Amino acid sequence: MKNILILCTGNSCRSQMAHGYLGKLLVKQANIYSAGIEKHGLNPYAVLVMKKDGIDISCNSSNVIDEYMSIQFDYIITVCDHANETCPYIPSKNAVRIHKNFLDPSATKIDDEDEKIIKYIKCRDEIKGFCIDFEQKIF
Repeated sequence: MKNILILCTGNSCRSQMAHGYLGKLLVKQANIYSAGIEKHGLNPYAVLVMKKDGIDISCNSSNVIDEYMSIQFDYIITVCDHANETCPYIPSKNAVRIHKNFLDPSATKIDDEDEKIIKYIKCRDEIKGFCIDFEQKIF
């Protein structure tokens, strides 16, 4: 079993979505972990749009990278530029680092609920495509 870490700023949205998709795609091939540089808690819109695609992340926890320092990762995937630039040293000697920036849907100030959900779905779908490509190329 491979160990995969998905890392973003707050482990509330983008890393949680990727965690959900990779957890489903690689269920018997990898242990999936997600963390943030900080801990922001689960984003309710991320939970909502993932559920709309058949994946329940509502029981996931928001974690910080320090909780996983003892795990040897095979892959470390950063899903935002901030995490990629500020990622602390992780003592996984042979980890392959992959970076793909996804725009943060929570950073847009939209009052209209439908428009807000559309932003989250767009991000979710981009992450889903990335995860499918990752699974096909690596496994």
